Amino acid sequence: MSAAARAATASVSQIAAGRAAGRSEAAGGAPARGGASTVARDGSSARDHAAAIAEHFRLYNDEFGRITRQAAMNFVAEDWHSAKLDAVARIALYEQRVARCVAAMGSQLQAKRTDVALWTDIKRAYETIVARRPDSDFYRTFFNSVTRDLFGTVGVNPEVEFCATSVGRASGAVPIRVYRVGGSMPTAVREILADLPFGAAIGDPEATVHRISAEIGRYFATGRSSGSPESIELIEPLFYRGMHASVVGRVIGDGSITPLVLTFANSPRGVRIDAVMLSRAEVGSLFGYSRSYFHVDLPVVSAAITLLRSFMPRKPIDELYTVLGRAKQGKTERYFSLQRHLDASIDSFVHAPGERGLVMIVFTLPSHDLVFKVIRDRFGAPKTATRDDVIERYQFVFQHDRAGRLVDAQEFKRLRLPRARFMPALADELLGEAAESCRIEGEDLIVEHCYVERRLRPLNIFLREADPAAAESAVVDYGNALRDMAASNLFPGDLLPKNFGVTSHGRVIFYDYDEICLVSDCVFRDLPQPSCEEEEFSAEPWFHYGPRDVFPEQWLPFLGIPPALNEVFTRHHGELLTAAWWRALASRPPEEAAASTSPMSRAATM
Repeated sequence: MSAAARAATASVSQIAAGRAAGRSEAAGGAPARGGASTVARDGSSARDHAAAIAEHFRLYNDEFGRITRQAAMNFVAEDWHSAKLDAVARIALYEQRVARCVAAMGSQLQAKRTDVALWTDIKRAYETIVARRPDSDFYRTFFNSVTRDLFGTVGVNPEVEFCATSVGRASGAVPIRVYRVGGSMPTAVREILADLPFGAAIGDPEATVHRISAEIGRYFATGRSSGSPESIELIEPLFYRGMHASVVGRVIGDGSITPLVLTFANSPRGVRIDAVMLSRAEVGSLFGYSRSYFHVDLPVVSAAITLLRSFMPRKPIDELYTVLGRAKQGKTERYFSLQRHLDASIDSFVHAPGERGLVMIVFTLPSHDLVFKVIRDRFGAPKTATRDDVIERYQFVFQHDRAGRLVDAQEFKRLRLPRARFMPALADELLGEAAESCRIEGEDLIVEHCYVERRLRPLNIFLREADPAAAESAVVDYGNALRDMAASNLFPGDLLPKNFGVTSHGRVIFYDYDEICLVSDCVFRDLPQPSCEEEEFSAEPWFHYGPRDVFPEQWLPFLGIPPALNEVFTRHHGELLTAAWWRALASRPPEEAAASTSPMSRAATM
């Protein structure tokens, strides 16, 4: 075993021991004074049932932590296959544990499984058990998940759900390491590298020290941050994602705070520095809604979010929870944020900007930054997918590496929204063309199933309306997005610009997943040449083609890119219009293809 592997093993073992030491409190906690004592049918008290639900969450959290800690070993061992399997397994954990808890509670309570009075007492007892635990909101969200499944709750039932989170009231601390810069940045950087669990495996330590020191020095020399660096504070646990490991922290100098992220990649040639990020925009993109989830073993996630927002103050809390792997908590925070916004605003839900989709009805609240996507009951031609196909593809994206190019789509069920806040035409379309998902109940419009995403400016509209320089940059980044997705073995299926969006910083993101597939599942073909005039002028294809065949040579005329920008796209990405490029990419090992894209290789910011 290498020195790096031994160091990583020791680090993981120490963390695991620390977690085990705290389990006795997590499993039960001290009895609460004046706790509820309602007895259920099986003779258990409300507190017994509350403790059982808390125990289910603890078991989930322990397994979440175990999988998360494996990321360190996967990185050192270059075991990217295991890393992918772990990422998928960790995502699936939450719903699996909720289902087990729901089944257990239903079996114990039987006829009283939906007894509101009993569950009110269980909720009260549960709060006394979890209130003082780190990240207690995670426990409350888990409780809500259980009761929503048991009751089939539409909207929110405050009698059996927790209706607020403890945002801004994080308990606990973030383990950090502080490095004094003094008069020598290289000395501080050497200390940082020496403390890394894989420090001994860095291929060229002195070149790495020079690059990191030089980039920090250049950043401060440009005057983009006042003062000189005095110290570097780094979050002790590393942030692992895909084939990269990142050290995250901040540079302190003369009262200023500058974010600092050092991202490393590993290969048979050793560990190397892949990116040094110092701008808030760069770091914000790394923690953005188009990124897959980090594997980082934080003892108190809410405390880490407070620290991260010290240099990403505009980053929504729900996005930070989500990108740190706590997707269910991110979804909870997003929902409560939406409810607060609805209470404070008066505008109406309207159709989202862009062309009407054949698969989804998409609507938004102009004063907010979200879009809601509801699957239509029937899809217009030429779409052949089914509702189940669409749901399956969104689930696929949820579990796949999004390469910084696919927006995070959160699945919501049984949303209750005020009917009066919908424009009549939108409400009519939802009720008439998405009746499987939408209905009226009293004064509310119920959305049984939808996906919620960040709102982006559709690329086709952006290319028409932006100034020439911005439009050229966007069409170039559109090609970059195709490359980044392809490196992650993703093919959009439908490449029309209307299926891509532009962030406020000009980054192009894909957001329409009903035809997405793997590059490796496609057959990229050269366009057959006609052998006679009849074939050349035929209105229909005269050659045989299969359902997985793709002809890149045909793309450009059908994309609808403004003519003035076609030449720009061809100049930068002409090879994307050849089947040979795609075949070559598909023939490469997945790890080699993914390694060709750095986490910030073509990163416009977001």
